[in-house]
Amino acid sequence: MEQYIISVSSSARDLIPVTICLHDLLGRLPVTARSRDHPGVRIEDGKVIDEAYTGPVLEEVLAENATLRVRPPRGPYKGIPVVVAPVRDGEGRAIGAIGIVDVTGIFDLAGFMEQNAGIRRQMRGEDSRSLPTESPAEKR
Repeated sequence: MEQYIISVSSSARDLIPVTICLHDLLGRLPVTARSRDHPGVRIEDGKVIDEAYTGPVLEEVLAENATLRVRPPRGPYKGIPVVVAPVRDGEGRAIGAIGIVDVTGIFDLAGFMEQNAGIRRQMRGEDSRSLPTESPAEKR
């Protein structure tokens, strides 16, 4: 019987079954993982892309033992929102980290709303009143 153990010294090979599973569960979003002591794995499009992978956010999560939602400053996901969480042992210490591309962070809702408001002001001049078709009564 095969057995995979996630520990501080897990190799990329140990992490592949879990990361492939997460990759499939998350609609094939890119998934990365590493243990505290060894580089790990990067999976995209149903394939293992790298079996010696590490990244700045994986490393930061291991150091801080906290989940991070950020845009990496370098690496293959530079500038793309990611979420990385620690894998903890029974005593709460970070023994590994797993990350995914954060599809919810790709859309900057505040920026979109600001841009949308600017476009609407431009279309009707500087008048900030609602258009007749935008009034609550018109929507009912």
